[in-house]
Amino acid sequence: MSVFYTAQKTIKNYANGGNVLIFATILALLIVNLPFSKDFYESLWVNEMALKVGEFNLFSHHGEPMSVMAFINDALMAIFFFSVGLEIKREVLVGELSSFRNALLPIIAAIGGMAVPVLIYWLMSKGTSYAGGAAIPMATDIAFSLGVLAMLGKRVPIGLKVFLTTLAVVDDIGGILVIAIFYSTHIDYMLLLWAACCLLALYVGGKLGIQSKMFYVFIGIAVWFFFLNAGIHPTIAGVLVAFCVPAKPVFAPKKYIKAIRQNISHFAHEDDDKLNSRTILSKEQMNWLKEIESSSDKVISPLQDMEDTLHPLVNYVIVPLFAFANSGIYFGDMEIGQLFHGIAPSIIAGLVIGKFLGIFLFSAFCILFRLAPMPEGAGWGSLASVSLLGGIGFTVSLFIANLSFGGGDPIMSQLLNDAKLGILVGSVIAGVMGWAALHFTLPKNVPSNDE
Repeated sequence: MSVFYTAQKTIKNYANGGNVLIFATILALLIVNLPFSKDFYESLWVNEMALKVGEFNLFSHHGEPMSVMAFINDALMAIFFFSVGLEIKREVLVGELSSFRNALLPIIAAIGGMAVPVLIYWLMSKGTSYAGGAAIPMATDIAFSLGVLAMLGKRVPIGLKVFLTTLAVVDDIGGILVIAIFYSTHIDYMLLLWAACCLLALYVGGKLGIQSKMFYVFIGIAVWFFFLNAGIHPTIAGVLVAFCVPAKPVFAPKKYIKAIRQNISHFAHEDDDKLNSRTILSKEQMNWLKEIESSSDKVISPLQDMEDTLHPLVNYVIVPLFAFANSGIYFGDMEIGQLFHGIAPSIIAGLVIGKFLGIFLFSAFCILFRLAPMPEGAGWGSLASVSLLGGIGFTVSLFIANLSFGGGDPIMSQLLNDAKLGILVGSVIAGVMGWAALHFTLPKNVPSNDE
């Protein structure tokens, strides 16, 4: 049941964030296509960022200040991947990924959902200038996909929600590995050694039971800076730092309850009326209440506390800001034919066809050969419908497109713009088809206590 509660909480967080993400995307598309705001929008992202102490600038890459766009993509998105890393670690320890049998179906589905789109893209782009973007359609956007599920409310079985949530987490792991392996160049091994030393300090600190979140934040920033300048994509730093954050609290729940009872017992029943009025607490009362507050902090692990704290920042600020900065597609000089030749159809086919075939066929193989059961409450129709939702590959697809074609020269800029068009159209098609399929395959009447 704890897994179901986690899935419900996750879908609520991401569904609300998905609405903000949609608004940010539409706003970017409007601004970049209005003649009086296009230049302003494009000029925003070339301004320089600086956080300096003397001559040292934290927001610098090989001695050059980062642009606003680079800050969003390399710094803020490192926080996004840090949050993803925390979520992955929690899922492995206590979530769906902690049980091999429960995790097997979404893991195999996610592998299929990454492999088949890459294969389709590669077959369609072999020998072209955009063949290097094969990883673009392999991603599933958890915020958008869970947001679509949330639109159908209680009609969606909890088993499908858990399946899609876990699949998206495994999908994120695949995206992280792709970024680490294929988008790291010109490695400076001395800076990488410094980063390794910092990670070792974080690991030892976790083993020693250091609970201070600032310890992990400050050393984590150092790891990010070393990765950024060592040639390893800095978002990987966010994931590795997250894996070092301890999941074990200082107090066991039993000790926490005991501390609360002990301090609450100091407040006698006859004092309740006095406490009702707005009086200044005595020194002893303050100490008792602070002891309760301190115990509350110590019963929640740094991993859970940081994940919970970061969710609003990531869902309502970082990801929407990333979408606003990166989804500005200029339609002024586009032709409808661009949807049918070049990079766009390769991405659309990968997201809409590849994701569906990969997730559904690999899941079917797993279920038919009795390697894992069908998700609770689901049938073949609803499983196929959720497989369509896997083709919503917005955030991470845009991120990988920027890594693939963010060179800045006119040819790369055109490829990037066309790639964004393919991601947008493919994600919309997958989302609409997935919602429609779920609407027709899910039961119309669900008891109020279904969940």
